[in-house]
Amino acid sequence: MNTTQASPATRTVKALGLCSGGLDSILSALVLRDQGIAVTWVSFETPFFSADKARAAAAAHDIPLLVRDITPRYLEMMKAPPAGFGKNMNPCMDCHSLMFHVAGEMMESEGYDFLFSGEVMGQRPMSQNRSALRYVEKHSQHDGRILRPLSAKCLPPTPMEESGLVDRERLLDLSGRTRKPQMALAEKYGVKDYPSPAGGCLLTDKGYSQRLCDLFDHQETYTPRELHLLKHGRHLRLTPAVKIAVGRTQAENTELATLVDADRDLVLKVMGVPGPTVVIPNGGDEAAVLLAASICAGYSKASNEEPAQVQVASGSDHRLVTVLPLPPAKAKRYLI
Repeated sequence: MNTTQASPATRTVKALGLCSGGLDSILSALVLRDQGIAVTWVSFETPFFSADKARAAAAAHDIPLLVRDITPRYLEMMKAPPAGFGKNMNPCMDCHSLMFHVAGEMMESEGYDFLFSGEVMGQRPMSQNRSALRYVEKHSQHDGRILRPLSAKCLPPTPMEESGLVDRERLLDLSGRTRKPQMALAEKYGVKDYPSPAGGCLLTDKGYSQRLCDLFDHQETYTPRELHLLKHGRHLRLTPAVKIAVGRTQAENTELATLVDADRDLVLKVMGVPGPTVVIPNGGDEAAVLLAASICAGYSKASNEEPAQVQVASGSDHRLVTVLPLPPAKAKRYLI
């Protein structure tokens, strides 16, 4: 390992930290900045999580932020995460390993001395225990270059501490699930506005995970647009090749409309009465379209006793089909 030997007194030490935008991320950066270390954050985006909280934290605390979209590499990792998935489709340990791996590439190309994060040992029993933290570091391919300032004294000294780049005595020994020490530290640093510790990753959400698993089971390839589409509406699998998304509210109808690919998707709406927007990603055969139209009418204000007209749009092409509404109770068997 090529550890920098220059004394921190003779130059500015630079550290690149993973930032979620939460309190622990903020505190880890402030603890290092207190030592005169120049901290920069990096936050990663995919359809499953965004950097919005990190952007807000960076602006509030005057910390430079780099944002990188890692969707292709993330999807490749999700095909077979070595540590497996959590309760849902969340590959937490391999997710963290990948993030540190990419951050490490940036560290080496842009001249940072080490990486850091706001992880606290024991805060998340499955993904932040001692063995999990070690797994992440080892599989990041940047072993010995990762510092966890908030729990450093609970962990073996890193080469950065041993070489004098970082003063270990000014690092912390936080562990466990209590948030009281972080809240006290936030008061010390004057940190007033920060998000709750609840995660913003969709892969921990049961409903989203079920839809994602269904997509993986039925398609070999998928676009970021299709992954974003999973966030909105009810999703129903009509055939192995055809699924639909049904808006539940006007806001969801609007969101679905923004994700339509006019060259590939079909959009269905009931004529003359309030109802959902239904999207058929990548289209479908006529039988599937008629079934989707019946479900669209069933979720609308149209009478279940009489035929309804449903508009089927493909880009600028429109046609009408007439169907009997399929009530939601009967459409339930298609729900993902």
